[in-house]
This record gives sequence, structure tokens and C-alpha cells, in this order.
Amino acid sequence: MTDRNPDILTVEDLTIRFSRYEKGLRKTDLTVINGLSVSVANSELVAVVGSSGSGKSLLAHTLLGILPSNCGASGAIRFLGEPLDNRRIADLRGKRIVLVPQSVTYLDPLKKVGPQVLNDRTDPPSIRAQEKLFEYYGLSPKTAGLYPFELSGGMARRVLLSAAMMETPRLIIADEPTPGLHLSAAKKAMLNFRNFANEGNGVLLITHDLELALETADKIAVFYAGTTVEVAPVGDFRSAATLRHPYTKALWRALPQNGFQPFPGTQPYAGDPIKGCPFAKRCPTVSDACHLDIPQRELRGGLVRCHQAV
Repeated sequence: MTDRNPDILTVEDLTIRFSRYEKGLRKTDLTVINGLSVSVANSELVAVVGSSGSGKSLLAHTLLGILPSNCGASGAIRFLGEPLDNRRIADLRGKRIVLVPQSVTYLDPLKKVGPQVLNDRTDPPSIRAQEKLFEYYGLSPKTAGLYPFELSGGMARRVLLSAAMMETPRLIIADEPTPGLHLSAAKKAMLNFRNFANEGNGVLLITHDLELALETADKIAVFYAGTTVEVAPVGDFRSAATLRHPYTKALWRALPQNGFQPFPGTQPYAGDPIKGCPFAKRCPTVSDACHLDIPQRELRGGLVRCHQAV
């Protein structure tokens, strides 16, 4: 039985492993994501933040069924309350679940961008919708007749945004959609995501731009070394004291308006064996308990994976 009003997306205890060969024929598994959880409710925009290598884009690729063949995923993923397996992903991808990709190479280099945004539709309502989207994102009508190589990086990103908005999805996965855009265009894109969520849909925004996310998102999911260390309402980012995990507090202090304070150390390599909290080696309040299993728990209206959080 499913919930009457299920979340649009739930990901629980996602683990991703890559198979590889070392020293000839010795096969090993490299765990790059372990115990990662996140959810997107109806009318919710959830921003996923974390440094490079924390698992953000791998999460997007898992949800879209585009992981490489030497990669295996386990855990529970549901879309509108129903399990999201490979067959269902194939039916939903590009229709009910759409991607605004990080790389502009997703555009077909041999095809003009207008037909790509239209997905080869030629009916007048679709053409009008494409024209309105181009106008909204500041793209000239002539853009439809250009090839991808004729676009600037910012134009290409706006074309990708237009293509996503042409569909009728319930979930948009936006993987770093704003780099290369002018601030005004980036804010327009974020406002469009916000409006889309407000209509009862969901947005999973993967971004390095915590400042921009805080202006638009409902909650922030913080990833570190392939797992979720905290999920907090945006309002909790008013102060480090209202946050829960030491890494989230470090991110907060690194924001320009909070002193731009750097934090020593680096994120563990994906292949390094980790027991307990992956942030333990950098944490100023580490204890013996930090090297034990640390389940995710509810705390003060959010979620955290930390023994010491109060």
C-alpha cells in the first residue's frame, strides 16, 4: 500500500559501487556513495550542496538510470510512492522526471537547438511555448535556428533550461544549472524552479552555490564524502548555532557574509575506508563515538548524522 499523498521522491540508504580491475585480473569494488538519503515533497525545492566528489551528480545519474555499466546501486528509491526501478525510469525519463544537465554537451551538436527544445514537435501550441521560454530567458528568436557550437556557454544553459520546461514533469533534477549565467539570468532560472515547485511539483537542485540556493530552496541537503550529513530547513542557515553538523557549520562560516572562513583539511578520497563519520578527521570536536556507526536521526526539525549534535 502507498501513501495517499506520497513525497514526489524518496531516496533511502543509497549505496553505489564501481567495479574495477587492479593489477591485471584482480576485481575490486569501490564504494563511492554509502547510506545517502534525501527526499522531495510536493511543492518543495530541495538544494543538494557539498564539495566536488561528495556524490551529488552520481545521485542525479542514479535517478535517471544513466550510471555506467560497471556501477551498481542499492537502496530504496520511490517516485510518487512507487519503487523506481530501471524499467520505470525508462518510462518516466524525459517526461515525468527531467534533467537540466551540468554539461552543455547534452545538446546534439548536429541538430539546431529549436527542434531539440521542441523534441521535434511541430504543433503551434508547442512552438508558442518554446518562443515564450526563449523570450523569458532572454534568447533571441533566431536562437532556434542555431547549432549548439554557435551558442555561448550561457546561451546553451538557457537552451537546456527551456528544453526541461517544455515538458510536463513532476520532478526536475537540476544539476548545476546556473554556472556561466549572469546573476540576473541565474536568478530567473531559480525563480522558474521555485514557481514550478509551487504548482505542486518537486525540484532537486544540485549546486555549489549555497548563497543562491538559500534564496530559493525550502531545505538544504548537505552531502559529504558520499553520504548525507544533514538536512536542514533554509531558515536554520540564519546562524551556525541553529545548524546541526560540524561540516554544515563550516560551510556556513565559509560564506562571504559570514567571514569567508576557510576550513583545514580535505574530503576523503572515495576509495578510502571510512568507519563512522567521514568528517571525523577534520572535526574539531571529534570523539571515540565518531568512529562508530552513526545513523541518521531527527533533530530540531531537521535530520543529522552526528553523535554530538544537540
